[in-house]
Amino acid sequence: MFEKIKTNKLPYKADDLPKCATDKYTLPCLTSSFNNQGLNYYVPRNGATILKNVISIPSNSDVYRAYFQSREFTVLSDAYAIRWKSDELMPSQNQYMFMVMCINKVTDLSIYSYKNKLGGWNVVKNKYIQLPKSDGKIDFAFMENFIAELEAQHVAQLETYFSVTGLKDTHLTIEEKQSLQEFDKLEWGKFNLEALYGKSTRGKRLKSADRIPGSLPFVTAGEADEGVSDFIGNDVHIFSKNTTTIDMFGSAKYRNYEYGGDDHVAIVHTEKLPMKAAIFVTTAIHKSSHNGQFDYGRNFYAKDADNLNIVLPVRNGQPDYGKMETIISAIHKLVMAEVVLYADRKSKATIEVVSRNN
Repeated sequence: MFEKIKTNKLPYKADDLPKCATDKYTLPCLTSSFNNQGLNYYVPRNGATILKNVISIPSNSDVYRAYFQSREFTVLSDAYAIRWKSDELMPSQNQYMFMVMCINKVTDLSIYSYKNKLGGWNVVKNKYIQLPKSDGKIDFAFMENFIAELEAQHVAQLETYFSVTGLKDTHLTIEEKQSLQEFDKLEWGKFNLEALYGKSTRGKRLKSADRIPGSLPFVTAGEADEGVSDFIGNDVHIFSKNTTTIDMFGSAKYRNYEYGGDDHVAIVHTEKLPMKAAIFVTTAIHKSSHNGQFDYGRNFYAKDADNLNIVLPVRNGQPDYGKMETIISAIHKLVMAEVVLYADRKSKATIEVVSRNN
């Protein structure tokens, strides 16, 4: 049903490319990572094969998760893109999204990893997926309606959540507006992580076979599900909420819940900070620790956290946690404003789709 898209080979290495768009580097490029759906770097548009409305799949990864790419991108390395083969029908975005999940039923499995690779298109093209049928043919109308109605349910839940939590109030205060306007004028300082928050601690190994089902999130290395690999009932050390974890690759994540962790996770004890300040600090940690210097051959450990230096806004030579709170609060409101608009647009679009197909 699908074919691999031929793309021009690009003369770039991921480590040499910017992670944000610049004047010259404007086109997102696909790699084997599943962070941000594999689009974590930018390349020049000149000489690149520009793709859109197709499916991407990593070919050399820990997780072989397919994604529908609705925006322009190109392929850089260790991944590829596929599209619907028949010229008789061009699947809609909803239909592609339905089929992506069917593909993931046979590719995005726990048995596959960097050490036990699934393989590329030569392997995947021979897999079989299940799709809904009607009168002996693929039921595209069902796929369209299913995704539309599923989105409608999620949007309804989202709007209820907004109402209960008051998150629809996205009005920026004068202080929040000022914090964003003056961001480029902030004074910054460099600080050692251990000097600020004490020694980092390390989780303890707990093999999959020894895990007892329960309700405690268990954090391991990896990006899938924010590194939460399981929910356990074992008697393990419970780390406090409002702390930061750094996995073996140097990827930092804020935790607003209690959790357990394995020996590939370092915990930075930011629990005494205000929540939004701790989130800001997590971002500062990630910028210092996740630059490609840690990988399978060179793991990040708690001792590396103790030696890590981070850059924070300062006031009178000390970290200005109040300013950090204000900045995160402002960013949070801006993001929520976009989510509210998205929910409104999706709600209207869903009504139109369901009405048209019924």
